Amino acid sequence: MIDRHRLESLLASERTHFIDLHPRSKRAYAAAEHLFGGVPMTWMNMRAGAFPLYLDTARGASITDIDGISYADFALGDTAAMAGHSPAPTADAVTRRFAKLGGATTMMPTEDAEWVGRELTRRFGPSRWSLSLTATDANRWAIRIVRAVTGRPKILVNSYCYHGSVDESLIVAGPGGTGVSREGNVGAPVDVTETSRVAEYNDLAGLERQLAYGDVAAVLMEPALTNIGIVLPERGYLDGVRELTRRYGTVLIIDETHTFSAGPGGCCRAWGLDPDIVVIGKAIGGGIPAGAYGMSAEFAEHVLGRPDLDLIDMGGVGGTMAGSALSVAAIRATLEQVLTDTAFEQMTALATRYAEGVREIFATYSAPWSISQLGARAECRFTAPPPRNGTESRQAVDLKLDDYFHLYLANRGVILTPFHNMALMCPATTTEQVDLHLAVMRDATAELLA
Repeated sequence: MIDRHRLESLLASERTHFIDLHPRSKRAYAAAEHLFGGVPMTWMNMRAGAFPLYLDTARGASITDIDGISYADFALGDTAAMAGHSPAPTADAVTRRFAKLGGATTMMPTEDAEWVGRELTRRFGPSRWSLSLTATDANRWAIRIVRAVTGRPKILVNSYCYHGSVDESLIVAGPGGTGVSREGNVGAPVDVTETSRVAEYNDLAGLERQLAYGDVAAVLMEPALTNIGIVLPERGYLDGVRELTRRYGTVLIIDETHTFSAGPGGCCRAWGLDPDIVVIGKAIGGGIPAGAYGMSAEFAEHVLGRPDLDLIDMGGVGGTMAGSALSVAAIRATLEQVLTDTAFEQMTALATRYAEGVREIFATYSAPWSISQLGARAECRFTAPPPRNGTESRQAVDLKLDDYFHLYLANRGVILTPFHNMALMCPATTTEQVDLHLAVMRDATAELLA
């Protein structure tokens, strides 16, 4: 139903408007001669405009670029700032640790770490935790441990899952469900099919076929897919995954890094999940790098009881900055005072308000689109019904349509995450910001479909 010529015309207009609005960001990007790709990290080139916006200030749920333009921020660092930008309790704890007490990283534990472990247990279930600086590292270290414990070589993931830059996760389902390397995979040390197996999300039969080979150490999965658009589990699917992994002697690792939006204990608590290992990252540090993985006491004792495993020095599990006094202080303040149970209730209510508003817009203009919600996070897709697995979700991507909405919103003071159409709420997000987002979304839809 979309007039593609009209879409091209509107997109060109928005791109021109974007350039006109941001002369300082344009100059800064042009002057970045000593950065690979012109940016500090190459994913910052994922953008709808001709250049990235450059940051000046960020507080709460608002962000201002160097051209002095302020935005309602629904990207929130792709969940890394789900606590909001520089929440006061986290900023105070970090300042106290770094400036007053000193010793941001000393290779010595602090008493805050036990509080963090206890709180992660309360929220997610596992009773023994190890800290990292990123969820990517937590996933990598968990994978090494489960391979050592099971003696099996392969890790199974869902097609188009997201587990950071973990090598084993860069596999997708090809023709007939056969695993193939994900497009664009950079410099894989070996063909990913040697290290990994893949099954489509929401496909228990496909999962069992792969587990039946008997070589899968762990299923590493998000309880709901997130980075390819939100894909929610069908009734009975997650229970089926748990039953199959137990039947085939396979460890189940749940990565809650993005699905933490489901509530204070992520999907594990919201949906009563019982994985063997839980991975969490990004948001728990309130903007300071942080991650963790947790396991049962029995599993932990089994691992610690293996004298052949070097868990202390160069065995490949750990990092010098992991569990630093600074990151632990940030995690404690964020979990204790910012991302509280009450905060999640407010954030989820705002996400529901947003999702209902988007559905009303789509219905008004008879747009064959959809929106899915996962707690404090919601994402519209330009297809209906919503995709049921990663491959369907990938096939539904319309880059020009995505760019149009991203630019239209940005040019009117609303920021979405550049990777997809996700809108995330934080404790500082206001009803007025949600209503602004909806108003601009309605105008963008009307201009395209009128």
